[in-house]
Amino acid sequence: MCILQIDKSIDLRGVPCPLSFVRAKLHLEKLQSGQLLEVLLDAGEPIEQVPNSLISDGHHIKQLEERDRFFALTVQKA
Repeated sequence: MCILQIDKSIDLRGVPCPLSFVRAKLHLEKLQSGQLLEVLLDAGEPIEQVPNSLISDGHHIKQLEERDRFFALTVQKA
């Protein structure tokens, strides 16, 4: 597994959908194209919805890692 250079990390654990997607999207808007955002998400609806919504917006999911009771999603800004 290659190590990705994360440009920014946000913790959205405890944030419900669709607010978690909105917050991730707002943070991505502040990054330059190609930069990486790590988003920490809860299991359930957030991890089921946020990646697909970000892909629909044209961003790229680089990595999805299950950690201790949450997920780390690495997104590359389109």
